[in-house]
Amino acid sequence: MKKTFHVDGQGFYGEFGGAYIPEILYAAVENLKKEYLKVLESKEFRDEYMQLLRDYVGRPSPLYYARRMSEKYGCRLYLKREDLNHTGAHKINNTIGQILLAKKMGKTRIIAETGAGQHGVATATVCALMDMPCVVYQGALDVKRQRLNVERMRMLGAEVRPVTTGNMTLKDATNEAIRDWCCHPQETFYIIGSTVGPHPYPDMVARLQSIISEEIKEQLFEKTGRDYPDWLMACVGGGSNAAGTIYHYIDDERVNIVLAEAGGLGADTGHTAATIHAGRLGILHGSKTLVMQNPDGQIIEAESISAGLDYPGIGPMHANIAQQHRATVLSINDDEAVKAAYELTRMEGIIPALESAHAIAALQKMNFKKDDIVVLTVSGRGDKDMDTYISHKHMAGEYGDF
Repeated sequence: MKKTFHVDGQGFYGEFGGAYIPEILYAAVENLKKEYLKVLESKEFRDEYMQLLRDYVGRPSPLYYARRMSEKYGCRLYLKREDLNHTGAHKINNTIGQILLAKKMGKTRIIAETGAGQHGVATATVCALMDMPCVVYQGALDVKRQRLNVERMRMLGAEVRPVTTGNMTLKDATNEAIRDWCCHPQETFYIIGSTVGPHPYPDMVARLQSIISEEIKEQLFEKTGRDYPDWLMACVGGGSNAAGTIYHYIDDERVNIVLAEAGGLGADTGHTAATIHAGRLGILHGSKTLVMQNPDGQIIEAESISAGLDYPGIGPMHANIAQQHRATVLSINDDEAVKAAYELTRMEGIIPALESAHAIAALQKMNFKKDDIVVLTVSGRGDKDMDTYISHKHMAGEYGDF
């Protein structure tokens, strides 16, 4: 049998994954495991999901040939423009699918966690669309540095609950969301924003985001005459935009995969979110994966300029493909990401999210052949990060002189 990097029947990617959950959530997670594939693969779901992606989200998102960046990096660079989706990122692909599933399962209340706020905004958006109450947990530090998205969530009708424990970032928001879920397991559906958490969430989120690679195949064939690239590149924190980018190519050995994680001040400094470089096997938020932890197993707080990548774990799919050398994982420091964001802005007129800027920064660490086709996912737009870009323009080198 041909080796596959997709999830197995027990919810594992190699040695990573599974469902390590409190007893009180057992029934809720088991019910979700029984239902999610039946619903996601049904014609009724698929028709409604695809109609909303087309008419509400604005898909397909364009595959844009970046001419000037191609010349600079010596390749044929195409940008998958998830930043042009409704709400400004890839997150909406997942939240639409999960809220349709929640309704089919009879749930009446939605909770979510968010870091950069894009998943929170996308969840609040679909809850407004479907007339369901919504509570979003966000670390107090992220509430402060992503103020615009907090106000968007509130305008959409969501209750935003700032979390003041720990580092007051994404990990802590996830902790609080899980506590809420434990207290209200019957009526509540937890819309997780990335390929993390107990099975079936990593697989479910990857499937819902796989619309990205599904479109890449069609668009690339239309533009180049072949339906696969030589290289796929994406930023990775929890890993949903990366999972969506690689989903239909993960077992295709012709395609090289490059993931860019948040190095913070440096992967070896202790001030980092580069989990694949700095983590080791552990359990985090219901999944066995790579986790940044001290020798006693206590979680080390992640540090990154990017709120969306500021997470001390990694999705089990990505932990596995890194361990199996299916993907090359590069650590991108804060200053490299900021400079790359300014570079894309000045060379192509696209202001990316800070998360996406990490993938852009990975280009300078690559050696491409002239005819290599490279597809890089711009997972979100940079409106939410303007305060950070302005206050850190000293990191942008020659681009920071405005």
